[in-house]
Amino acid sequence: MSYQYISFQIAQGVARITLNRPDVLNSFNRPMAKEAQDALGVCERDETVRAVLLTGEGRAFSAGQDLAEAAPKDQPWPEISDIVRGSYNPIIRAIRDLEKPVVCAVNGVAAGAAANIALACDIVLASDKASFLQAFCHIGLIPDSGGTYFLPRLAGFARASAMAMLGEKISAHQALEWGLIYKVYPAETLMQEALKLAEHLATQPTRGLGLIKRALNQSLANDLDAQLEVEAELQAVAGKTVDCKEGIQAFLEKRKPSFVGK
Repeated sequence: MSYQYISFQIAQGVARITLNRPDVLNSFNRPMAKEAQDALGVCERDETVRAVLLTGEGRAFSAGQDLAEAAPKDQPWPEISDIVRGSYNPIIRAIRDLEKPVVCAVNGVAAGAAANIALACDIVLASDKASFLQAFCHIGLIPDSGGTYFLPRLAGFARASAMAMLGEKISAHQALEWGLIYKVYPAETLMQEALKLAEHLATQPTRGLGLIKRALNQSLANDLDAQLEVEAELQAVAGKTVDCKEGIQAFLEKRKPSFVGK
């Protein structure tokens, strides 16, 4: 599939998805959301893809929903829940269900749904010029795209409430301090560092990394006893992988392992 609103490349085991509507700060319309969904599906199916890097073109990661689509002039407004269910929920599910590491490089403002798409990724890096904004309250809406799920778990209930109800812009360094993201880099080196990280992950035992992701997903709903059993079950799967055998053998032979993602 050729894409109009995103760019998509695969190289060295990394699939790079770039939101590409820079003239409107990469705001989402339905076609761009569908293209992002399709690209994530390719990442899931293509065995050569062992890590994913998500970012935005130009000076923004994404301003969130394109309000020109959500509230068109001189036309009936679409049902907002249809946009949420059709555009954003599938992206969040695809990111979390993809048993490959997803790195997000937030290169500028990440607002509304886009902020929550970023926070749904496995490892989030940000430019020192980036910011995060739960803009929903400013137009009478609630955080969607997993915002009410991830924010309390990442930032804590008090900070999540304040972010959702005040809609204040959070700087990259503040997001780092609050535990929302992993690292902050100077704007001029962000993409270099993000690509380096994604390429590193693509050389690792990515089948095992996918099982780590599955375990972390399940931990969000389990009590301790249930999670201990999940760990035992997934450890049994991990222990039978080619990469586990290679990792142990390389350790015993005091050499660098060569992982294949199987």
